[in-house]
Amino acid sequence: METAGRGRDLPRRAWGLARSMVLYHGQPGKHRRAARLYGDFLGPGDLGFDVGAHVGGRVRTWRKLGARVVAIEPQPDCLRMLRLFFGRDPQVTLVPDAVGAQAGQASLALSTATPTVSTLSQNWIESVTTDQSFARVRWDQTLQVKVTTLDDLIARHGVPAFCKIDVEGFESEVLAGLTHPVAALSFEYLPPAHDAAVEVLGQVERLGAPAGGYEYNYSPIETMRYAQDSWMNAGELLRLVERFRPLGRSGDVYARLVTGPRR
Repeated sequence: METAGRGRDLPRRAWGLARSMVLYHGQPGKHRRAARLYGDFLGPGDLGFDVGAHVGGRVRTWRKLGARVVAIEPQPDCLRMLRLFFGRDPQVTLVPDAVGAQAGQASLALSTATPTVSTLSQNWIESVTTDQSFARVRWDQTLQVKVTTLDDLIARHGVPAFCKIDVEGFESEVLAGLTHPVAALSFEYLPPAHDAAVEVLGQVERLGAPAGGYEYNYSPIETMRYAQDSWMNAGELLRLVERFRPLGRSGDVYARLVTGPRR
């Protein structure tokens, strides 16, 4: 892979960024559904962590709910969009880092045409490239990025009421840097990386055990609607996503502490 930032890649980068802007900012109906969904977790004055903030679709929704936001995003092009939209908002803190198990440096594999799948996980790349839906995806650049941890972010900014983790296969490393449960969180489920998602679910279960445990729901890709009317335990969630697995559609797993506040 090439190093990031070469001028000849500008058209591909511009196309990838424009695609993300349409996907995350250009669908009013989705924003209304997102406000209803995230309103279960965040309200005025609450703190949300957006790990893998990309171009700020969730940040936009959370701010409309009145929440304070820490948006963590290491991709330079996405960070420029975040600064454009939220750089003057005192209730949004932008962190130009990746998040992992420990502080340091890491190599980010960039997909300039499809920046939503840029990742720090080579294992995840190897898993998903076996799937036909990733046949045209190329990780064509690399970038050295600074890495922080959730524990460090909490020490600096406070404990979030909700933490979204969308880091393309690096979720396990992100959770390894968290030593205490948060009230609610989400992580991505991708059928080609099913085993990795099961591992992440196990981490969430262990993290929540001392606090009474988590319960779960699932939202198919960008629908902003729950697949189930009632919340589930880990076993029930696994049976549900097994039904989605043959369809090849990704989604987000939502987890909330059973003993936590419910709006």
